[in-house]
Amino acid sequence: GRLKDLEAWSAYMIKKHQTTRKTKKLLSVKLEHNSTQVTQLEYDKKILEAKIQEAEKQAKTLQESLAEHQRQLQEEKRRHEDETDDLQRQFKRQAEKMEDDYRLLKKASRELQESLDATKTSLKAKRDECVRLEGTISKQASDQLELESSCRGLRAKLEHLEDVANEREIRIAELEEDVASRDHSIDTLEAKLRSEESMRRKLHNAIQELKGNIRVFCRVRPLLGEEKAASSLLPLSFPDCDDQNEVELMQSSENALGKSTSKTFPFKFDRVFAPDSSQDVVFDEVSQLIQSALDGYPVCIFAYGQTGSGKTHTMQGPDSISASSMDEQILGIIPRAVKQIYENTSKLTERGWEYTLEGQFLEIYNETLQDLLAPSGRGGAQAGDKQSKLEIYQDSEGHTRVKNLTMVKVDSAERVHWLLARAAENRTVAATNCNERSSRSHSVFTLYLRGKNTLTGESSTGVLNLIDLAGSERLSNSGSSGDRLKETQAINKSLACLGDVIAALAKG
Repeated sequence: GRLKDLEAWSAYMIKKHQTTRKTKKLLSVKLEHNSTQVTQLEYDKKILEAKIQEAEKQAKTLQESLAEHQRQLQEEKRRHEDETDDLQRQFKRQAEKMEDDYRLLKKASRELQESLDATKTSLKAKRDECVRLEGTISKQASDQLELESSCRGLRAKLEHLEDVANEREIRIAELEEDVASRDHSIDTLEAKLRSEESMRRKLHNAIQELKGNIRVFCRVRPLLGEEKAASSLLPLSFPDCDDQNEVELMQSSENALGKSTSKTFPFKFDRVFAPDSSQDVVFDEVSQLIQSALDGYPVCIFAYGQTGSGKTHTMQGPDSISASSMDEQILGIIPRAVKQIYENTSKLTERGWEYTLEGQFLEIYNETLQDLLAPSGRGGAQAGDKQSKLEIYQDSEGHTRVKNLTMVKVDSAERVHWLLARAAENRTVAATNCNERSSRSHSVFTLYLRGKNTLTGESSTGVLNLIDLAGSERLSNSGSSGDRLKETQAINKSLACLGDVIAALAKG
């Protein structure tokens, strides 16, 4: 009976083993099916990642092409990137979870293989495992549906972004065409402006020639000190006329019967400046000539008059003034001229003009040339140095030059104040009965203006000579003797010769 029970139990175990093998085979088939689904999910994951990467590239390209023109698109792109990042994080979490599930399945398969010897326990565990796997697969299927829904939403947003990008590209193309049209109009206007600038130069010079190549202005200085007490006896009057170009000199005399008679001598100039005329008014009259020098023409302005009449004040301003403490209201023609030139050259830079300014300052003392800007003092060298001797000559272009004269680059308007101060230290002055600080020489400030237009190739070379002549004086009034007498004779002789030259130029 025991043998039969053993046989029956053996037959039961064999049958049970066969059933277990079938169950294992069925589980293996399910496991293989699950592995196929996992592989398909991984493949879908790679496709989605590739699409997401492509979407990111397109979004980045749209950002780079529309960054300067569309701030609103940048804001929407940031929202899109945030959504994309959220989707990537969700997908990454799902992929990690699927990988964890896949590892659990492999572990379960190994446990099934190892637990074949303990069938009952293994079967119960496998049933529980199958139930858990079914729940996991169901959840994965649900998650896959949600992921597919999210992908469809992402595709719709990408299509919307592509439509927006296309509209932006069309708008950008229209704007680029508009910009190109405006650039063409600007180039045309700039070319017209350069042409009109050339015409302005010609017309400006023609106007100056019509006014006269040689003009004479008269400036009457105000009374000073003790002179104010005799203001009522001033033998000058200024007739009321629109051109402000007349002055009358009155002379009183007595006849043989002791009767006093008065005679008026009218004088007419191109312009007369009364004693109350400021430095601004005087410079305003000659500023057009300064513009002619900038346009490439030679210009020369003389300050002529008797000693103490205010020539140096008119040309330079006060005797001593620093650039930091200067009062622009009392500046003379020389610093004002350079300031005007720098203001105009700065404006012309926008039209392609580049200018180089160089200055020289010399004096003519007792018919001898002396360099007022020489580093080592008057004359630029020790006495007897023949190499530094100043000589007048004409260059190949017919321009009058001075050999060995110091040439200083004038790179700012403030540089002129330094030049004036240095020249004032070296210039020859002395006291006479007519003026306690009389200029005993003629000073010549020469400014060379060389300009070139990089756009049109035009060039201009102008020269501005601003000359403060020594004061003329009668020997009987000045009381000059010795060196002062020699200086006065040289001054009066040179002024007479200058008058002859100007008269000859006026006659042509």
